[in-house]
Amino acid sequence: MSNSARQWRASAGRRLAARRGMRGLSLIEILVSVVILGIGLLGVAAMQSLALRGGQSSLEASQVVMQSNAIIEAMRANRANAGAYNTGGAWVCAAGAGGTLAQNDMVNWITTLKENVSGTVNAAADVTTCGQIAGCPDACVVSVRWDDSRAGGDNDRTFTTRTRI
Repeated sequence: MSNSARQWRASAGRRLAARRGMRGLSLIEILVSVVILGIGLLGVAAMQSLALRGGQSSLEASQVVMQSNAIIEAMRANRANAGAYNTGGAWVCAAGAGGTLAQNDMVNWITTLKENVSGTVNAAADVTTCGQIAGCPDACVVSVRWDDSRAGGDNDRTFTTRTRI
């Protein structure tokens, strides 16, 4: 037997031994990897849900800030009657009726506040979003209370702005 034939036979033996050592993945290994992948995807889905709820809460808070600034600017535009915007320490949860400029501003403010914060077109259906104005014109305090449970937060959140008209 020649030297090259011995080398070929030795390399063939190594290839055969290597093939015997290389077996495919077993069914158990595949199932374990699928379970691990499934648990990881469930974790990603839970994080996505949490991020969406946090984004909703942030959106509602931003809307409250904008609406609070809107009523403050309306009071500044009607500076002579800024005291007429005071709610007497009561929370206003319904739009009410207009009449004077201050009353019309309050009706528009409560209606727009309910539409933007609760996301509903029917402002009368939302009984949790309320506004309160006190101390105007000297030490004006504008407060807004709304239900944040849909966004995953506490049931009631309150935002307060203090300003001078």
